[in-house]
Amino acid sequence: MKMMVHLLFLVAGIVAITAALLNWEWFFTSKNALFARSRNQARIFYGLVGLLLIALAVVLFIKNP
Repeated sequence: MKMMVHLLFLVAGIVAITAALLNWEWFFTSKNALFARSRNQARIFYGLVGLLLIALAVVLFIKNP
């Protein structure tokens, strides 16, 4: 079960970073992505969130194998 949580964080982080880098239309036109003043700010925010999620997945995997 722990491995599923690690993989969930990892996949969510990869999706967030990929969306930020590739500027996915469907990702940034959702209601949740419209909080930022500009699309570039939203891309930066989701890129950072993606990095944090991947880092969290790595830390959880190392501490709880």
